[in-house]
Amino acid sequence: MSLRVYSLGAALLMVAVACGGSSAPAAENLDFAARSWPEAAAAPCSGGAIGFAQIRSIDKQTVEFQLCAPDPAFLQKIALPTVGIQDSGYLKAHATDGLLSTAPNGTGPYSLQSWQRGVQIVLNRFDDYWGEKAKAKTAVLQWQTDAAARLLALQSGTVDGIDNVAPEDSAAIEGDLTLKLYPRQALNTMYIGMNNTFKPFDDVRVRKAIALALDRQRIVDLFYPAGSEAASHYVPCSLEFGCEGDALYGQNIDEAKRLLAEAGFPDGFSTTLSLRDVVRSYLPAPQAVATDIQEQLAAIGVRVTLDVQESTSYFDNVLSGKVAGLFIFAWVPDFPDTSNFVFGQFTTNAGPVLGSTYEALNAAAVAAVNESASSKRKALYAQVNKLINELAPFVPIAHGGSALAFKADVRGAYTSPLLTEQLALITPGGRESLVFVQGAEPGGLYCADEEDGESLRACAQIQESLYGFDSGSMVASPRLATSCTVSDDLLTWTCTLRNDVKFHNGAVLDASDVVDTFAAIWDCAHPYHVGRTGTFGGWGSLWGAFLSQESCISGE
Repeated sequence: MSLRVYSLGAALLMVAVACGGSSAPAAENLDFAARSWPEAAAAPCSGGAIGFAQIRSIDKQTVEFQLCAPDPAFLQKIALPTVGIQDSGYLKAHATDGLLSTAPNGTGPYSLQSWQRGVQIVLNRFDDYWGEKAKAKTAVLQWQTDAAARLLALQSGTVDGIDNVAPEDSAAIEGDLTLKLYPRQALNTMYIGMNNTFKPFDDVRVRKAIALALDRQRIVDLFYPAGSEAASHYVPCSLEFGCEGDALYGQNIDEAKRLLAEAGFPDGFSTTLSLRDVVRSYLPAPQAVATDIQEQLAAIGVRVTLDVQESTSYFDNVLSGKVAGLFIFAWVPDFPDTSNFVFGQFTTNAGPVLGSTYEALNAAAVAAVNESASSKRKALYAQVNKLINELAPFVPIAHGGSALAFKADVRGAYTSPLLTEQLALITPGGRESLVFVQGAEPGGLYCADEEDGESLRACAQIQESLYGFDSGSMVASPRLATSCTVSDDLLTWTCTLRNDVKFHNGAVLDASDVVDTFAAIWDCAHPYHVGRTGTFGGWGSLWGAFLSQESCISGE
């Protein structure tokens, strides 16, 4: 879906957000009106369904979420940037002109001043912010794919902090009294993906051969920083239930060759390995890792050509299931729970990244997310790990540790295991502006419709959710809500909103803003269900199926 951006509207918004306390334009100024979604009655909850039945604004400060099944991760889910609360009037005025993605409105400690494409995003401190004001008057997000160039910018003093320090640079930073290194917990899984709708990866023997050909430990030893681990299971063992049951099988070249011959490829075959040349926490040296994988697969006769794609295009191609060969991708959790890794990757709501749904994995993942008894969850996740070995839907390689680095005079710096560090908490010495460099430019700034970490970090500075994660932790605590309580049957969550919250356009937060925010993503037929791509890919891994599924974009 292509959306036209009106430059005059964007310019007017820049003036509004820069001023901090301005009133919402008349076209965006909506009085509170209680409403529900769906409007007529709750959506039916089919067997095994998760997610919502209905969302209602009871009064200005109270919103109610009716669930189809108990959800122990509910508070973690409503803490994510993908459900940053939108102003109803702004949604209505800009659902179709592209400004949701390029000139976002929010309640966060920073508002957008400008997005200079290909250069930087400049953020202004929002003086009407309800909570503690941002430490720095302005925050600047820049991007640079080359780790050495990021470090050089930090050493030269032109920036205050950088993301994803190259493994070989850690010692130099730790030995430099003007800099400080901040290690980040490994909470991700880099994998080699294969789409089973494309030959020869429709054959499980070929997929297993690829898995058996690769030495995970070698890749980690050669290219990953301290704190990284070769994947023994798909989910990091630091998460409960992640490493139940069978471990992934190790390298076995002879067995890999036998399987290829049995599948009709005694001399191997040719394919591509697609990637984006962007350093991420799960991929510290993209080209070097890809080249090593290329060399390892040559040992079983698989001839690989590297296909390096532009970052945003690559992300969109993988998510829409368009990559015909092998590809390097990762699961970076939306929230820190094994269910997110498994449900988000393997159910029918996961999208076409790996091709057609593996029905056995789907059944086990749905059963696990709907199960509250610890012993039964343990058994179900062991079954998931067994099926990953049997079906080889992908090849988990590594749980990548990573690090940030800042100037030594920067105070309050920290790392987020979910990659959404809050720049508002960081003081850049005696300077008015904090400049931070990440690996790539965001795809868009309406994060309900984005999944790349670069976009999510940018959104997290501008927009807020009902809950949020405490700095440096995986604990969710109130943000736009003062509290959320659950009914005795665990099916109804009632959230009370703060009464002193303004959006950057001057509108005042109320419960119908929350209803409209969720409804616009949830319902494919909703008039506000529009974004940069229109696929809203993160929703399925959190909440299950969309409403009006027949109206959703297919991704083709």
